[in-house]
Amino acid sequence: MPDRSTIRILIIDDDLEFADVLRMHLTAAGYAAEVAEDGIEGGKAVLANPPALVLCDISMPFLNGLELFSLMQADAKSASIPVVFVSGRSDSNIMARAVELGAADFLMKPITREQLLQTVETCLQAGGRKAAPPNYGFPPVV
Repeated sequence: MPDRSTIRILIIDDDLEFADVLRMHLTAAGYAAEVAEDGIEGGKAVLANPPALVLCDISMPFLNGLELFSLMQADAKSASIPVVFVSGRSDSNIMARAVELGAADFLMKPITREQLLQTVETCLQAGGRKAAPPNYGFPPVV
């Protein structure tokens, strides 16, 4: 894996305090981390300078995380960027939709520094490929 300081991770979350905590953890671990405050700003940031990984909230104003991810999947420039959803909502339908769209992983808020870094490492080591679907403790929706 390349030097972490060259690995750019984009955090898209309208909860700026939470996003800043994620940014601090990632920066302390050596990554180049940036924050976008909503789906529209996040989409602009992805297109302007594609990151190695996106950590994205689901419930945001203007453009929610699932809508943004669908748009990213439709664009050749961003389709291969792994996206990890980070949400405080434990709705199994939303989790299933995220996995169906091809999310690399799904983390439930609050998350620990260790969970964050382990998930980031796993997704980056997958080389842009989608990680195996996470085990949410319920059977997959068929």
